[in-house]
Amino acid sequence: MSESPSLARGARTIEAMPDWLRRPLGKAKEISTVQRIIKQRQIHTICEEARCPNRGECYAQKTATFLLMGPVCTRSCAFCQVDKGHAPMPLDPQEPQKIAEAVQLLGLKYVVLTSVARDDLTDGGASWFAKVIAYTRCLNPETQIEVLTSDFWGGRESSELWPTRIATVVEEKPVCYNHNIETVQRLQGRVRRGAKYDRSLQVLQIVKELDPQIATKSGLMLGHGETQTEVIEAMADLRSIECDRLTLGQYMRPSLAHLPVEKYWTPEEFTQLGEIARSMGFKHVRSAPLVRSSYHAGESE
Repeated sequence: MSESPSLARGARTIEAMPDWLRRPLGKAKEISTVQRIIKQRQIHTICEEARCPNRGECYAQKTATFLLMGPVCTRSCAFCQVDKGHAPMPLDPQEPQKIAEAVQLLGLKYVVLTSVARDDLTDGGASWFAKVIAYTRCLNPETQIEVLTSDFWGGRESSELWPTRIATVVEEKPVCYNHNIETVQRLQGRVRRGAKYDRSLQVLQIVKELDPQIATKSGLMLGHGETQTEVIEAMADLRSIECDRLTLGQYMRPSLAHLPVEKYWTPEEFTQLGEIARSMGFKHVRSAPLVRSSYHAGESE
């Protein structure tokens, strides 16, 4: 008798990836337009570096989430596909202009700027975010800009100056400030090496204190062994600091070197969690297996 498709790890067996996580790549011609613009300018997107399952759909719509400060991260989160483990690239002085031009060529009305963690930089890269926002807005004054930042904790400045790093980005008035807690409190050490749950909540709290008009956003990946009760507790923690927007999606193991999937949450379970999130007061909720931080970010609820 042949074995059923599964992934065994010790005494535990994980079922093969379910059909609802499989989707077509998209039309090659439309996808190549975005890839050509990105490659010509030698800039990066998290869509490619993290192998996002939605990149075909987004590229076909001529949208992308730009990855600032190179493709090499100074941290080693156990879930993430982004390159790590060796020296990050020097900052490209032309990157702000290149990204602004790419946004213009793609005709984007809503753009997301994210980055790797750059603990090697003095301010963790906060001033670089501000510079890219300013360049992008100068060339694209009608484009709304969302940021998805690291916690900026690991810069070489004194930790006492940490809130000023967040303020540097807030002062540029992004329409939304996203910082992901990624998983529930119990699993932070296992999943997010170098990050802390309370610190991430504090990032979003500082943003709200500095400018209550800026929407704040966070997200979790499900499938690391969390319970529904723990997910709801995490959502409650986010609402306690007036976080406005939430994304919930399924963790998909990038390689055997990454954490295994403990559970594939069903579409019905995601729908239920989304309904709970809305009842808690989140103004914008995306909850489905293939949802990622920037998925349909510019759309209203």
